[in-house]
Amino acid sequence: MEYKNKNISNTKSRVAKNANLYSKSLNTKNNTNTQIIKKKEKRKKSNLKLLLIIIIVFISCILLHNHNNDNNKKNTNNSKKDIVVNELSTKLNKLNNINEKIDFFKEEFIDRYINYKEKNPKLDIEKVIVYVNIGLDNEFYQNIQDSPNKYTNQVLVNKYNYLGEDYTPDLEMINEDYTSDKRYMTKDAAKAFEELAKNAKKEGYTIRAISTYRSYKYQTQLYNNYSQKDGKEKADTYSARPGYSEHQTGLAVDVDNGKLTYTNFGKTKEFTWMKKNAYKYGFILRYTKEYEPITGYMNEPWHYRYVGKEIAKYIQDNPMTYEEYYIRFIDKKNN
Repeated sequence: MEYKNKNISNTKSRVAKNANLYSKSLNTKNNTNTQIIKKKEKRKKSNLKLLLIIIIVFISCILLHNHNNDNNKKNTNNSKKDIVVNELSTKLNKLNNINEKIDFFKEEFIDRYINYKEKNPKLDIEKVIVYVNIGLDNEFYQNIQDSPNKYTNQVLVNKYNYLGEDYTPDLEMINEDYTSDKRYMTKDAAKAFEELAKNAKKEGYTIRAISTYRSYKYQTQLYNNYSQKDGKEKADTYSARPGYSEHQTGLAVDVDNGKLTYTNFGKTKEFTWMKKNAYKYGFILRYTKEYEPITGYMNEPWHYRYVGKEIAKYIQDNPMTYEEYYIRFIDKKNN
């Protein structure tokens, strides 16, 4: 019995010892696993840090590259701007920097100005600018544009400015006491002409309106007849092509004295009166021999254009064509 108890005690002692060993082994294993997990987590954090560093470096490289590209572009653009500025400065020097002296200089026309100046070396530079702005560096009826200031007293129509087929102003009949037949002009022009003719009559002069407003259709017939009779080149010197006639504006009037034909009006005392007084009523003598290279029309002592008193007075005091006046004082306001 004592022997059995001793065996049982030994057995319990071994079991306890084995349990102890197992417990220690288990703890050691757990500690090892914990360390492995910690190492893995540490490695993961290290990898994340490394990845973030790589991303930051990559982004920094891209930003730096873009910044350098932007700087290069800016430098390139600045270089191009410098070249353009230098070229412009050189061109302006050829024109004596006229842009600083006048306000109707158009930078987009600078090459045209230079070319026209080279072809006309004796021409004053200011006139070079005016003539090119008119369009005179092109042949008549070339480089056409739509007539500016339509349906106003300042409308410009000539061999470079086209009214169009449908242009029809508001018209009013002129008092038949001062016309050869029923004639029509715009309201302002009609009233002004009546006043002119009335006052001329008081002074012993007869001024009659024999041709005023003409429609596009009528001008077509008229021009075609002249072309068939004298040829197109000759007709262009005294008749406007359809759409290019001042008569279509309702602001132009051809006159006579009721005795001689209108083509002889330049020989009459009435013509002398008109030269001295037409401007007082807002009319200008539109086509003269002196200005034929600008207008493209032969001398027409009978053809007058209503522009209003202010403009007419200026042109009377400072002789020039309406084209020149328009470029100097009206066109600049529109740009």
